[in-house]
Amino acid sequence: MHSIRIALVGQPNVGKSMLINAISDARLHVGNFTGVTVEKTEVRFRFQGHDLTIIDLPGTYAFTDYTIEERVTHEFLCSDHYDVILNVVDSTNLEKNLQLTSELMSMSRKMVIALNMSDEAQREGIEIDEAYLSTLLGIEAIKVSAAQQTGLGKLLKAIVRTYEEPFREPKLQFSEPIEEEIANIERFLDRHQFKATISNRNIAMNLLRGEKKSYRTLRDNPLWIELLPLLNDARAHIEIHHGTDDVKEAFAEEFFAFNRGVVSEVIKSSSRKEQVSLTQRIDNLLIHPIFGISIFLFFMWALFQLTFELGSIPMDWIDAFFGWLGEAVGGTIGNDDARSLVVDGIIAGVGAVVLFVPNIVILFVGIALLESTGYMSRVAFLLDGFFHKFGLHGQSFIPLVTGFGCSIPAYMSARILKNDRDRLLTLFIIGFMSCGARLPVYVLFAGAFFGEESAGNVLFAIYITGAMIGLVAAKILKLTAFKGVDEPFVMEMPKYRLPSSKLIWHTVSTKTWLYLKKAGTFIAAASMLVWFLSNYPKNEALSADFAARIEAAPQEQAHLLQNALDQQLLEQSYLGMIGKTIEPLFAPLGFDWRMAVALQTGLAAKEVIVSTLGVLYALGSDVDEGDETLSKVLAAQIPFASAVAFIVVIMTYLPCLAASVVFTREAGGIKYFVYLFIMTTVVAYVLAFIAYRAALLF
Repeated sequence: MHSIRIALVGQPNVGKSMLINAISDARLHVGNFTGVTVEKTEVRFRFQGHDLTIIDLPGTYAFTDYTIEERVTHEFLCSDHYDVILNVVDSTNLEKNLQLTSELMSMSRKMVIALNMSDEAQREGIEIDEAYLSTLLGIEAIKVSAAQQTGLGKLLKAIVRTYEEPFREPKLQFSEPIEEEIANIERFLDRHQFKATISNRNIAMNLLRGEKKSYRTLRDNPLWIELLPLLNDARAHIEIHHGTDDVKEAFAEEFFAFNRGVVSEVIKSSSRKEQVSLTQRIDNLLIHPIFGISIFLFFMWALFQLTFELGSIPMDWIDAFFGWLGEAVGGTIGNDDARSLVVDGIIAGVGAVVLFVPNIVILFVGIALLESTGYMSRVAFLLDGFFHKFGLHGQSFIPLVTGFGCSIPAYMSARILKNDRDRLLTLFIIGFMSCGARLPVYVLFAGAFFGEESAGNVLFAIYITGAMIGLVAAKILKLTAFKGVDEPFVMEMPKYRLPSSKLIWHTVSTKTWLYLKKAGTFIAAASMLVWFLSNYPKNEALSADFAARIEAAPQEQAHLLQNALDQQLLEQSYLGMIGKTIEPLFAPLGFDWRMAVALQTGLAAKEVIVSTLGVLYALGSDVDEGDETLSKVLAAQIPFASAVAFIVVIMTYLPCLAASVVFTREAGGIKYFVYLFIMTTVVAYVLAFIAYRAALLF
C-alpha cells in the first residue's frame, strides 16, 4: 500500500472542483495555503489499496506567477512534495487548455491528463482521439465527465499506474533552432556533470525561457561563467529565427505551434460553428487534400526552375574564374607534377563544388522563405498520410526535396526529424533523390542514346523513377532494419508571418558556409587522391614516344595524339588498374573497364564522370555534357542496354564522398556509412542488372 499525493492543476473553469466532488466517498479538507488567503482544498480517499490525496491548486492560465493564485500554484509545483500531476483540461477548448499542459510537460514530473467535459464535447461534435493524444505527448490522457461521473475509475487507475511506472520524459519538442540550442546547453551541463531534480534538458529550456528558479540555482555555481556566454548566444540565435527581441515571446509562439499541431492531429471531426480566422481560411486552402498538393507541387516546380535557370548565370562566371585561376597559378609553378596537382587536382576539384553554390543559395533562399512563413510545416502535415504508407514521416519531405539540389544540405536538414528512427530512415534514402551533380551525366546519356527530342522526357522519367525507388526502399527498410511500432510526434503548426530578411540571410549564409566548409575541403582531398591514382605510375617511355610524334604532327593530328596519350596513360594508371581488376564484376551489367573507372571517379564527385569519360574515350578532359563528339563516340562504343544500366547505377549508387562524410556525421557513426554502402551497392547492382536484361529484349 502506498500514499499517493496528487497535484490537481488546470485553467480556471475546467471543472476541477466538480471533478473532486464527483469522486465517491471523498473527504474534503478545506483551509488556506501557508502565508496567503488563497483557499486550499484537499481530498483524501482509498483506491485499490492506496491512500490518495488530491490537492486542488488554484486555476492558472499559464505557468506564471503574476497573480497570487498563479504564484501559489507555481510555488507548490516547484517546491512542495507530490507524486503525480493531474492536469484537467476542457475538452471543448483543447487548444487553449494545452497551453498550460505543454508548460507542465517541462517540469520532469509524472503527469496524467483528464479530458473533462467530454460529454459536452461530444454534443458539440468534437471527437478527441485520446489514445493518439497519449502517444503524441507521452502522457496518459483519459476522457472523463465530472458532471455525468463517467471515466472516473479509469482516471484513478491511470494515476496509480503512472505512479507505479518509471518516469518517462514527455514528448515536448520545439522547432530546429530552439532544439539545437537546448541540446547545446544540455551537453554543456552533462559535460560538467550538473545534476538537479529535473532533467538537464528542462534546465536548459528553463534557462532559455528566463525561469527565475533555474537562474538562481545556476548563478551561484562556478560553471555559470562559462555558461552565460553560451546562453546569450543561444538566446540571440532564437531571437533571429523568431523575429523578436523577447525569448519568452518566441517560446510562446513555439508552445502555440506545438498545441495547434496536437489539436490538428487528435481532433478528428468538429461540427462547431465558429468564426473562422484568417489563418484557418489560408489553411483551408493550403492544407486542402487536393488543391493543397497541387499548390505545393507548383511551388516546388517554380523553385527548381529558379534554381537551375537563375543559377546557370553565375555558374558561367564561376567556371571562367576557376579556369583563369588555374592558368594564373599554373603559370607560376615550374614542376609539371606539382602544377598538375594544384591545377587539375585541387583547383579543378574545389571549383567543381563552388560551381554549384549559386544553385545551393537559390534553393536555400526558397526553402528558407517557405519555412519562415510557416508553409513548410503545413506541407509536412499535408503529406504525412502519403509518406506514412512508405514508413516515412511527413516532415521527411523537406530533406528529400532538398536532395534534388544537393545531398549535403539535405543530410543536414534531416535534423528537423525528432525521432531517431525516422531521421535515420530518411537519411538512408536521400541519396536516391538525384542531386544536381548527376544532371550532367543524365543530359549526356539522354542526348546520346534517346535523341535530343526525347531527352527532356527521359530526364523527367529519371528523376521520378529515382524518387519512387527511394520510397520503395524506405518501405523495405521500414519492414526490415527499421521495423517496429511508429512513434508519432507532433508536427508544429506555427502562425503565418512575413519572412524576415535578417532570418533569411542568417539561414542561407550559415548553410552555404557549412556546404563550402564540409564539401569544399573534402573535395580538395578527394580530388588530390583521384589525381594521384589517375597520374601514377608514370610511363616515361610512352610519354617520350608520343611527345616526339606530337611535335612532328600537324596541329589537328597533334590534338588527337595527345588525347590518345591521355587515354593510354589513364589505362596504365592505378585508376586504370583498378578498373581492369573490377571489370569482371561489372561484366553482367554490360560495362567495360572504362565505364567501371568512370563510376569510381564518380565516388569523389559525380561531376567528374563526364570529364573522365572524355579522357577514357580519347577526347580530352575538357569535354562537357553538351559535347556532340563525346555523345557520338559513346553512342557508337557503348551498347544501348549498357547505357541504360549505367544510368540506373548513377541514379542509385553511393553519393559522392563529401556527401558520404556528412551522412556519416549526421547518422552518428561509421557503421551507418558501411550499411549505406552495402545497401546502395546492392540496389544499384540488382536494378542495373534487371534494366540491362530488360533493355536487351528491346
